[in-house]
Amino acid sequence: MSARRGPAEEEAEEVDGGPGLAYMPFVVMDDLLDKLKLLNYDKDFLMELRMKPVSRHYFAVATNPGEQFYLFTSLSAWLIRKTGRHMEQPQEYDDPNSTISSILDHLRQLGVTFDFPPSKLKTGHGEHAIFVLDRLADFALKQSNFLWKKPVYPAEDTGGDEGEVEDEAELTLDKVEEEMMAEYDDNDDEEEENILHMDDLKDLTRQKDGDAWPHEILHSTTTSEEWKLELERVLPQLKVTIRSDNRDWRSHIEQMHEHKAKINETFNFTQKQLDGLHSEISRSLDKIASREKYLNGQLEPLLLEYRNLQNVAAESREQYRQVSTKLVEKSHELAQISDELDRVKHEMEERGSSMTDGTPLVNIRKALTRVRQEITAMDVRIGVVEQKLLQAKLKHKSNMQRDMNAPVYNNMDMGLF
Repeated sequence: MSARRGPAEEEAEEVDGGPGLAYMPFVVMDDLLDKLKLLNYDKDFLMELRMKPVSRHYFAVATNPGEQFYLFTSLSAWLIRKTGRHMEQPQEYDDPNSTISSILDHLRQLGVTFDFPPSKLKTGHGEHAIFVLDRLADFALKQSNFLWKKPVYPAEDTGGDEGEVEDEAELTLDKVEEEMMAEYDDNDDEEEENILHMDDLKDLTRQKDGDAWPHEILHSTTTSEEWKLELERVLPQLKVTIRSDNRDWRSHIEQMHEHKAKINETFNFTQKQLDGLHSEISRSLDKIASREKYLNGQLEPLLLEYRNLQNVAAESREQYRQVSTKLVEKSHELAQISDELDRVKHEMEERGSSMTDGTPLVNIRKALTRVRQEITAMDVRIGVVEQKLLQAKLKHKSNMQRDMNAPVYNNMDMGLF
């Protein structure tokens, strides 16, 4: 296998190789099947795994990817074991990537180089799968010490008249008829070996007379009694047959007339039977029709009642459907009312428990006591502040009186100071 190339190079290679290059997988697959038969895969592989034999183009065309992949991996593992290596038999539910990588590893160890990706083998068919199987088959044949022998050609017979060789490809209708008549005559001769014909009597007469017909009139010396006795003696052995030719149109016409007469006889007899059968069937049909009319007349009131009951049943089903719809709506409303009732009950329970419980009253009393204490402390603070304000007012008033009673000095006196 060469290195991987682009589409243009592959197209060029296909042109160089000719239009038959696309059919090379079929040729290689045919050779691969011959190699597998040489390895006795019919008994060692197919019978052991109970598989069907592969055809000449099995891996060359896509038929069933799952079945082809399983058969490809199984055949590859069998060929690897034929080369003297060990590989377990793949199962249908094994990981395909691990199975392919194991096969390619064994192929690399055998010294085979390839450049296609392992994903090309997942389909189980194509030129890459055939390449792998073909290379493994070659190594298996080498391991079994198999050698291809040279062909032995038969010796050519140069004797005889070379110019009188008949061309078997050019057969005429006369030659075919002659061969058919020869076969027909041989079969008749085998069947009529013990039958005495008129020609045989003539030959016996010729032998007695010295192979010459008499020219005068023969007179018999045998009496009628002797003739009758001889006739009775040889009568069981006498059998005159006239061979009929199947290709003769007269025999065909006679057979046609015989068949026609038999058909007419059979037709008359059969027609009478068919007429009788027809009359019986007609009478039976008339009886069935009259019984049907009678039953229809008897069952008409019951049918009308049945139709009325069907209409009533339909109306009842419609009412039931409407009532069922309303019942579902009422059920939803009941569920909502039940939820609201549970909520109200829960609130009433909480309020009842709070009314019978004395803890809030104790808390209120504590709060009132704390408020009174805070009011007392506030009154004390207010009294202290009022006392300080009063002292400040008195001090301010005394200062004002002192300033009013103080003497007034001149500016000059004030300047001396």
